Amino acid sequence: MRASLASSIAVTCAAVLALPVSSAAPAAAEVLVQPPAASALPPAPDLPGSTQSLPLGPLGPSSRAGGPGEQGLPRRDVKPFSLVGVVWDDPRAPLHGTVQVRTRATGTDTWSEWQDVETHNDEHGADPDSAEGTSRALRGSTAPLWVGDSDGVEIRVRAEAGGTGGAPPLPAGLRLELVDPGEGPEAQTDTEPVLETEPGTGTEPGTGTGTEVEPVAEAAPPQTRTATAPAGATAAVAPADATSAAVAPEAPLPPAPTPAPAATVPAAALAAPPAAPPLSGLLAGLGAINSQLTPYAAPWLPALSKEATEAIASYLPPFLPRTPASGAEAQEPAKTPVQAAAAPYIGPRPAIVTRKGWGADESIREKTFVYTNTIKAAFVHHSATGNNYTCAQAPSVLRSIYRYHVLSSGWRDFGYNFAIDKCGNIYEGRAGGVDKPVLGAHTLGFNTSTMGIAVLGTFSTTAPPAASVTAVARLTAWKLGLHGINPKGSVTLTSGGGNLYAKGTKVKFNAIAGHRDGFATDCPGSLLYGKLGTARTSAASYQGR
Repeated sequence: MRASLASSIAVTCAAVLALPVSSAAPAAAEVLVQPPAASALPPAPDLPGSTQSLPLGPLGPSSRAGGPGEQGLPRRDVKPFSLVGVVWDDPRAPLHGTVQVRTRATGTDTWSEWQDVETHNDEHGADPDSAEGTSRALRGSTAPLWVGDSDGVEIRVRAEAGGTGGAPPLPAGLRLELVDPGEGPEAQTDTEPVLETEPGTGTEPGTGTGTEVEPVAEAAPPQTRTATAPAGATAAVAPADATSAAVAPEAPLPPAPTPAPAATVPAAALAAPPAAPPLSGLLAGLGAINSQLTPYAAPWLPALSKEATEAIASYLPPFLPRTPASGAEAQEPAKTPVQAAAAPYIGPRPAIVTRKGWGADESIREKTFVYTNTIKAAFVHHSATGNNYTCAQAPSVLRSIYRYHVLSSGWRDFGYNFAIDKCGNIYEGRAGGVDKPVLGAHTLGFNTSTMGIAVLGTFSTTAPPAASVTAVARLTAWKLGLHGINPKGSVTLTSGGGNLYAKGTKVKFNAIAGHRDGFATDCPGSLLYGKLGTARTSAASYQGR
């Protein structure tokens, strides 16, 4: 009875550290769905936000709705908004042409120049044969574009010039979506500080110019608190005195720091298969943890030391064994339980802003969680929303993308599993648990057994900030490590269908891959893609390899 109680509390303690909580699912199924009663979060507060949907009309005598030519809207006053996108009726119909918008800053007479909206967005989405990919709610859509607080808009959609066969028609049912993210959740006194200095500017959010951010030689890290796992003693949550290093061109990041003031897990506890810690220690540890985090209400998850991360991983309900798979998809020989406990190669969990922290309205998404059976690779994306945002605005950008994905495009939830801003802050994306293999809608054809990370911005001609690349390395070192994956290794995935690989094709990828590796697209932008090699090396270092 005592052993059973200790085991139960151990799992509960670990679950609190890995919010939100969801029960484990069997490993046999490829895609796993939990019933609403088990997976739905409690009702969210009444969060503001709105979407204006305006039908586009012909511009010029030669245009006709649904046909070749030009459609749009002349300049007009509208209710306040901060993000724009264009949607249409048939998600299978491509938009062959250009989309450009001009916006007016709220309360002024200042209009922006014409801005391009990325039209090729179908590759960011659910796999073709999945329930989400065949939903009747789906619509075709461009990428969203963040424009900041605006109350005026003008748009033009032009069909591309045709060859001998003439211009292809514009898709039917074109509509302009104007998204107001609303105000975020009220500031909370117990929220973890996040990095707020704009990289390369040395200014606080809201005081910068909003220009594109260039890479910096050094990036200040977020101030984080490091929690340790209960291992026979009370768990502690203490300030970390270590710093993060920026990503230098063509050079790996330094090894992950070890927070000096935090209590650590005894080495002996990691040298053998994990056993249930003493009941008294677990009870004390659970109390200390709950004093900092409340289930379903925590706006952030604290950073953990590597020792604490590895100890807690022993209690996470696994979907598959945490050693590499056997056969063609194996990276290296599977370890024995003793070897796995001695060297699990899991990077320290970074601080993560939860959906609660960035103000996700849980009432608009699907209420169940859908899981894949493991995580073998991470696909890195850029959001293509532009770089004209401050880190203080990042939660608003996320709320806007979320509304656009769900209410405008018809997706079940936010598409990406995680997002990273230009200051290196990491955000929870699609709901279901940051430590769980949540099935996303980010890399058409390769959503199964993968995770999607969106770096907020556009990096085709602008270099990503060093802090963002650092965050990619830290996040993948932890999340891939939970599933026994070497960030410098390669994995084999089976295509669900796309424009590069036919359905059923087995494809070898780097464990940290770019979206363009699985689909013919510019994403994640040439300059971010060029940094993935550095991220792989650094992530492996954080894992202790």
